[in-house]
Amino acid sequence: MTAPLQAAEPRLVLASASVARRAVLEGAGLAFTARASAVDEDAIKASARAEGLGAADTALLLADAKAMRLATKEPEALVIGADQMLVCTIDGEERWFDKPPSLDAARGHLRLLRGREHRLVTAVVCWRRGARVWHHVAVPRLTMRAVSDTFLDAYLALEGERLLASVGAYRLEGPGVQLFQSVTGEHSAVLGVPLLPLLAFLRDHGVLLA
Repeated sequence: MTAPLQAAEPRLVLASASVARRAVLEGAGLAFTARASAVDEDAIKASARAEGLGAADTALLLADAKAMRLATKEPEALVIGADQMLVCTIDGEERWFDKPPSLDAARGHLRLLRGREHRLVTAVVCWRRGARVWHHVAVPRLTMRAVSDTFLDAYLALEGERLLASVGAYRLEGPGVQLFQSVTGEHSAVLGVPLLPLLAFLRDHGVLLA
C-alpha cells in the first residue's frame, strides 16, 4: 500500500488482529503492518481489578502490553497498541464485559445491554525505542434501545460468529447500528481506535505530512 501523505520512516506496526481497527487505519490512508500480539488479557484484567484500577487504566495496561510485546522486537518501528473495555452499570454495579465465548453468551450480553447506556473505554498507545511515547483514552457512550427478543434472535442469526470478536456482541459498522438509539463520541473510537487524536500525534511525530 502506498501512502503519499506518510513519511517512509518510521514504519507503522499495528499490534492487533482486529479487522475493524485495521479497516479504520486503512480508511485513513495509513501504510502499516498488522500483527497479532498475544497477551493474557484475562490475567491483566484480574490483576487490575485486584489493584483497584478503573476501566481506563486497565484499557491502557492492555494496550501497553500488546504494543510493548512487538516493540521489543522492532524498536525502530512505531508500534500502535489499542484495547477497549465495555463498562455498563447494572443494578448499581459497574460491570466489565468480555468478548462472548458463544452465541448464547452473545445473546446474554445483548439482553443485559438493551435499554441501557454503556461506555466503550478505548485506549490507544504508541511505542518506539523501548518506551511509550504517547497515549490517549476516549470514552464513547452508547444507548441501546429496548430491542425485542425477536429482533435479537434475527440479529444473532444474521451476524453469527462474527459477533464473538466484539466485546459488546455487536458490530456498529454493520447491521448492529440498528440496536442503538444514540451514540456519543468519535465513530472510530467505537470501532476500537480513537483516530483523530492518533492522526494528530502522528503528524506531530513527523509520521504524517502536516
